[in-house]
Amino acid sequence: MDAAAVVPVLQVVVKLCLAMSIMLFLEKLYIAAVVASVKIIRLLLIRKPAARIHNDESFQASKGDGDHRGIIDYDLEANHHQYYPMVLVQIPMYNEKQVYELSIGAACGLSWPSDRLIVQVLDDSTDPAIKRLVKTECRRWEGKGVNVKYEARENRIGYKAGNLKQGMKHGYVKQCEYVAIFDADFQPEPNFLRLTVPSLVQDRDIALVQSRWSFVNADECLLTRMQEMSLDYHFNIEQQAGSSAYAFFGFNGTAGVWRISALNEVGGWKDRTTVEDMDLAVRAGLKGWKFLYLGDVRVKNELPGTFKAYRNQQHRWSCGPANLFRKMGPQILTAKRVSVWKKFHLIYSFFLVRKIISHILTFSFYCFIMPATVLISELHVPKWASVYLPTIVTLLHVVGTPTRSIHLVGFWVLFENVMSLHRTKAMLMGLLEVGRVNEWVVTEKLGDAPKIDVANGKTQNLHQAVKPTRKPCLELHWLELGVATYLFICGCYDYAFGKNRYFIFLFMQSIAFFVAGCGYVGTFIPNS
Repeated sequence: MDAAAVVPVLQVVVKLCLAMSIMLFLEKLYIAAVVASVKIIRLLLIRKPAARIHNDESFQASKGDGDHRGIIDYDLEANHHQYYPMVLVQIPMYNEKQVYELSIGAACGLSWPSDRLIVQVLDDSTDPAIKRLVKTECRRWEGKGVNVKYEARENRIGYKAGNLKQGMKHGYVKQCEYVAIFDADFQPEPNFLRLTVPSLVQDRDIALVQSRWSFVNADECLLTRMQEMSLDYHFNIEQQAGSSAYAFFGFNGTAGVWRISALNEVGGWKDRTTVEDMDLAVRAGLKGWKFLYLGDVRVKNELPGTFKAYRNQQHRWSCGPANLFRKMGPQILTAKRVSVWKKFHLIYSFFLVRKIISHILTFSFYCFIMPATVLISELHVPKWASVYLPTIVTLLHVVGTPTRSIHLVGFWVLFENVMSLHRTKAMLMGLLEVGRVNEWVVTEKLGDAPKIDVANGKTQNLHQAVKPTRKPCLELHWLELGVATYLFICGCYDYAFGKNRYFIFLFMQSIAFFVAGCGYVGTFIPNS
């Protein structure tokens, strides 16, 4: 194919990228405006304190018939109460040798009447030794008076979704009104249920209360700092905006509490995609259920510390939503219990812009088209698209970034561009339903989270005596190395013959791709 045939095609791609840039910019601007408005309103209006359950306090609760007039007066010391909602706590796990004590201990340490709480450990481990350890830990807490149920399946059909679905089938679950879910590396504070359950009790239209994540190993390396920046934006801006404007957002799969009746109404857990949490949330949203995000309630957890674990996680998080959009698009359009405005939000904002366009644009525009303008003079990208809009979008992202990480925004931009290649590839697999579309790889836990000593109220490292030495890992990723080479060539050409001075960005981005291509990101834990 000669240049005369290629240029018109690339010019069309440029126009598509410009259109997507505007779409993404408006979406970022809109959700930032929503969050800013919420904060201003909260400052101007006198709000009533959020519902809480404390010693010698009361709050309204259902008695099982939908009546909220029943009053609870619960005294922790005397262990006397008239009524507390029955809560199930589920902890799905798979070969979690590093963190099983952490998660079970945190769940068993929740401040809730012991006869109104069931802790269900759903162990899908394939290692018999780990299964014995988990079962022994459950028995230890059972001996302390905690109602712990150890459940293990014969197979791993459906992975996490199948595990949770099987857990809901046990007879004792029928007596529970709410279910709190925590992945194996999550450690809720003792008052977690007291801060979340009242919202479900007071408003029976709410199906889900989602808390915010906080990270115990954010300072481990630059990789974890980049993740912290992205996830803080997700929670501070995206989740808050969805909760405030639409009473809808994607369930994060953990650190949330569901109303069991709502979960059952929408068909429970399904394993048709790798994002069973988002699948459940969308189905519940289409049934008219509301969600509430509580940003003040934080649950500690561990970020992936290795590049391999992070790539596997991002593959699942990018492939799954696109595949779910493919499966649920028609269902969203024909839903009868939601408004046209909410349908538009789901299809356009939630799926199309955030889950598809954002990945395509980041890679195709900044890592392919802009470098190509250096080599092909017929291609032209206006400055508002190449400089102004990206700068504004980055500044909007800074709003949701911890103050201590603002100086890392430049590194974050380069890293996000690198990851856009991996995410775009995964997104296309999900959208086209090919390749590794149903691949489920459990995110590796390294046990960096501090272990809670519930009895003494102290924290300690999970592995104090023996902790593996960490060192960089060299693992080649040829696609990233190929893009690094392309960007380096474009940078050299622009330095020698160009006028736009893109070479500064091109060289920096080339280095970022090269570093990632060599696997020189994150940490490496040797087996010995």
